[in-house]
Amino acid sequence: MTDIESRPTATDYQQILRVRAGAQALFDALTDPAGLASWWTRVTGSGEAGGELRFYFDSPENPCVMRVDEATRPTSVRWTVTACGFLPDWVGTRPTFAITPIDAGAAELRFRHEGLTAELDCIDQCTSGWNHFLESLRRYAETGRGMPFGSEADAARRLR
Repeated sequence: MTDIESRPTATDYQQILRVRAGAQALFDALTDPAGLASWWTRVTGSGEAGGELRFYFDSPENPCVMRVDEATRPTSVRWTVTACGFLPDWVGTRPTFAITPIDAGAAELRFRHEGLTAELDCIDQCTSGWNHFLESLRRYAETGRGMPFGSEADAARRLR
């Protein structure tokens, strides 16, 4: 049983995606800084269990810092947000990715951002962002080209 299935909470932000890419490629996109930057935003650090990732959006002085609690190839990645000055609601929340291989060329991704609930002030902004960036992850895993922060597709989304 994965962490996602062990604590079902209907109020956490969740998405399930079928990705036309192998589980290994999807796992790499979630743990390799170059992969993460290709679908989400600029990042430094280590995506290995026990590592720390610093995600940079608008301000290089104010990254969103996540501890890598789990990185079990190729089935699960779990982070805990330890600092996020521009989104303080995120501190203590846990983005969690569970990957299930379907066959050699496809996988299912179950994403849950534990603690990201309707009670948080950022829920509309964060839901819009995750919807976009999870689709960006899918595109990156399938084609090698995502829609990361600052891309034309991301800028267009922000104008809507």
